[in-house]
Amino acid sequence: MPLLARRLHLEHRFDIVHLNFPDPLGQFTAMALPRSVKRVISWHSDIVKQRMALALYRPFLDTFARDADAIIGATPQHFSSSQQMAPGKPGQLREVIPYGFDAGAFDWNDAARQRRAELDAQPRTRPVIFTVGRHVYYKGFDVLIRALSSVDADLWIGGRGPLTESLRQQARDTGVAERVRFLGFIPDEELVAYYEACDIFCMPSTERAEQFGLVQLEAMHCAKPVVATRLGTGVEYVTLHEVTGLLVEPGSVDALAGALNRLLCDAALCARLRRGRAPAGDRGILGAADGGQDCRDLPAARPRILIAAPASRIIAAMPTAMPLTYLAQAAAGALSRAFLS
Repeated sequence: MPLLARRLHLEHRFDIVHLNFPDPLGQFTAMALPRSVKRVISWHSDIVKQRMALALYRPFLDTFARDADAIIGATPQHFSSSQQMAPGKPGQLREVIPYGFDAGAFDWNDAARQRRAELDAQPRTRPVIFTVGRHVYYKGFDVLIRALSSVDADLWIGGRGPLTESLRQQARDTGVAERVRFLGFIPDEELVAYYEACDIFCMPSTERAEQFGLVQLEAMHCAKPVVATRLGTGVEYVTLHEVTGLLVEPGSVDALAGALNRLLCDAALCARLRRGRAPAGDRGILGAADGGQDCRDLPAARPRILIAAPASRIIAAMPTAMPLTYLAQAAAGALSRAFLS
């Protein structure tokens, strides 16, 4: 990959290389380019799980982050809570640019209408709690399943991943399997149907690897109250306690069940939290997600940018006329996959 980057640079003469951290292979790819190419890092998360690999990688990470020309974080907490972001060199630019999503994608379409009709046709005797995400260790779906034993509601879990089968087994072992519905992969065009059909959205993440939680914004866009966790990360920047949702201690079954029961028993509170979402034109986090954030003026000469890391679920806010050259790293290598797992 570094050799390919150098060959592409000789052809296109990149001005900027943009990386999404953590991604060691992306970093080493960027290091193969001349230092005249500006380095911009989008810092998504510290490395939380892979401690042994981090010990080997940390010196390279510190040097590269210190020397970067700019570092972008989605919230102020991405900077203030990071334990691995080295102090920058003099003149290094650090900017908060919230993640966003295409609100137009949540307009009703034929697939969403059909899915909503199917959901409405199913008999419902209890309120519905909805959650969605990859089934991995830090998402906390296991905590939510255990909490359901104290909550009189049905649980819809969207997504899939390496823990799906163990979550199914946990639902059986907890005695709530008949109230837990595993939805599998949900196409983007159908997501709005599930958000609109549920009563509460829950993001029960348990580890600091959850740095933002775009699904919270999607739920707020659909005017749903959110229950999330206090992780000391950007999650708390997105869901404001007692304003757009409720925050509880991560990993606490009792606290999570208590917050869910509080919403289920208090219609006035739910209505207030729904109204807490940022109105159109607001400069808050939801306003930014809907495209209301300010952007710095771009130079008249349009730079060529090498994007040297996979871009997860992030919307790049760049003028469509800007010529981009992409280095696709769908298979980023074993080391990067280890850090991103």
